[in-house]
Amino acid sequence: MRFRSLNRLFCVVLTLLSLAFPLHAEEEGEVEPQYTYYTLSPDITTNYTTQGKKLGYLRLQIDLMVIDPSLIDILEHHDPLIRDTIIEIVGQEGETTIKTLAGREEIRLNCLDRINQLLLAETGQKVVTELLFTKYLYQ
Repeated sequence: MRFRSLNRLFCVVLTLLSLAFPLHAEEEGEVEPQYTYYTLSPDITTNYTTQGKKLGYLRLQIDLMVIDPSLIDILEHHDPLIRDTIIEIVGQEGETTIKTLAGREEIRLNCLDRINQLLLAETGQKVVTELLFTKYLYQ
């Protein structure tokens, strides 16, 4: 009976020590990223080229992921430039690219790359970590 009490006491002490001194301690000066999202609002509605005379329309809701919340101010300031870049990229794409999953991914990566190039030229830093299409409707 006494052995069980000591065993339980040992387990409690070991648990408390593991909470007090984690095995993976952060190095001094190392900062965890605080990912934050910026939603381009309102949604972007633009057209794309089709095979016939009919115009194709695309409605996008886009979230931009940044590694630090302080970068949101940069995105807000450059919102018109970001929107114009996305509209320009989508406007150059054909119907088959717009309507396929592989094409959508190609457009997404192209938008991410071009936005980061522009923001690098404007601010001197890569701002956007990821670009997500949270709404992608075409007609």
